[in-house]
Amino acid sequence: MRICVAHETVYRYERPAKSVIQTLRLTPRSHDGQHVVRWRIDVDQDVRLSQSEDAFGNISHAFTAIGSIESLRVRVEGEVETHDNAGVLHGVIERFPVALYLRDTDLTQADAPIRDFAHRSAGTAGGGLAACHALMQAIHDRIEVSGDPKQPAVGQTQAFAAGNGVAQDASHLFIACARTLGIPSRYVSGLLWQPPTQQGSASHAWAEAYVEGLGWVGFDPALSVCPTVQHIRVAVGLDYLGAAPVRGAHYGGEGESLEVTVDIGEKGERPQAQRQSQS
Repeated sequence: MRICVAHETVYRYERPAKSVIQTLRLTPRSHDGQHVVRWRIDVDQDVRLSQSEDAFGNISHAFTAIGSIESLRVRVEGEVETHDNAGVLHGVIERFPVALYLRDTDLTQADAPIRDFAHRSAGTAGGGLAACHALMQAIHDRIEVSGDPKQPAVGQTQAFAAGNGVAQDASHLFIACARTLGIPSRYVSGLLWQPPTQQGSASHAWAEAYVEGLGWVGFDPALSVCPTVQHIRVAVGLDYLGAAPVRGAHYGGEGESLEVTVDIGEKGERPQAQRQSQS
């Protein structure tokens, strides 16, 4: 499948910022499940984009804009060809031993109810792949995931208690449960193409778990599927903070507002536009 993406982030400041520093994890890597045909990042300020790889092997870009900055626009355009590998990953960069992905973080900690839920969900499935599938389905049944791109994440504990959240929350909950069961797991930020009849958020998140005999396998508890040709894998980390598409800071610039627009579509079709605003 050929998926075309145009992702634009616009920052505006009521009082001009004196400087803005940004780190971008917006560039996917090619592997056996996807091939990046073309990809480009543009910033509307006079900056130098510095490309590197972070600790997890994600492609990252950093820049510093200096001056009286009233607005800042970051635009990403690209095209990715995807293939269905039933969620099994091959040809990805691995920098750390698998055991690292058993480490808890603030965003993936499991309290007592979540630990009980993890053991109940996977209890009759045995272990390995079957346990991960059982856990994915149980979270999908437990959490009503909103497709509204304007809805913020609430955290795995609150999402579990309330029974609703966003894809980020469901992914963190899967990771918390998997690590409780001794299954190494990690967070994935990416993009999702969906048919017009199933429109949801194009910015998406899911998890990957390490299964003996298979290696890393993707699990999307928001949709209760292993990643398909509709998923574009962009960045990974122990949790959202390690794979966040955009992180940064600014000096001055009171009254910051943020607007994100994502156009995504299969090549040759009219792309779906999604807009997200945040103050």
